[in-house]
Amino acid sequence: MNASKETASTLIMGILAGLGEVQAQAIVCPPYPYLSQAQALAAHSQLHIGAQDLNINAAGAFTGEVSAEMLQDFGAKYVIVGHSERRQLYGESDEVVAEKIQTAVTAGLIPLFCIGETLSERESEATEQVLAQQINAVIERVGIQAFANIIVAYEPVWAIGTGVTATPAQAQETHSFIRDLLARHDSEIAQATPILYGGSMNPGNAPELLACEDIDGGLIGGASLKSEDFLQICKAG
Repeated sequence: MNASKETASTLIMGILAGLGEVQAQAIVCPPYPYLSQAQALAAHSQLHIGAQDLNINAAGAFTGEVSAEMLQDFGAKYVIVGHSERRQLYGESDEVVAEKIQTAVTAGLIPLFCIGETLSERESEATEQVLAQQINAVIERVGIQAFANIIVAYEPVWAIGTGVTATPAQAQETHSFIRDLLARHDSEIAQATPILYGGSMNPGNAPELLACEDIDGGLIGGASLKSEDFLQICKAG
């Protein structure tokens, strides 16, 4: 919840002003109230629009919720699913996340599927077990072929908003594990699936992180609130 009509407009216009110098694909996922504004500003540009969440139901009496069709109505092509804050603050289980992935894929949206471990899980050397459980829940629900239209985002929870970043070696090791896990089901899908890093990436560390073989981009948090920082990261990719 970091936006207003004014700041959303300033941010998107700033990104659009420098996007011509960027070769990487750029996606902005504003809060629901600003989707229409973002759609209007980004129309006929190379900036893609996504949303921050969706409901598993297509329609019905679910006050306060937003469906995939509603998101598409406002120009969203992507949707974040399984963000660590949704998992931690709202109790979304791996099964709920998998169901949301299914809803998004069925509707034709491309999920930005977030996975990641907490500090205690990393310290107890459970990172791979946690990530495998999160990924396998989705594979069991939608099948490996659905990953042809899914973007995976690895966000170590211990590095989100803390200023602490996984080292490039740590990030690469984990991204390689994720790709290898997908490859056990389909090697071609695994190679084609974008895997983003989402733990406090910023203009300073982006070049080194994005130079890693299995890091295909970033899921940007705090640095996305300044167009200059966001564009610098995009250029690093």
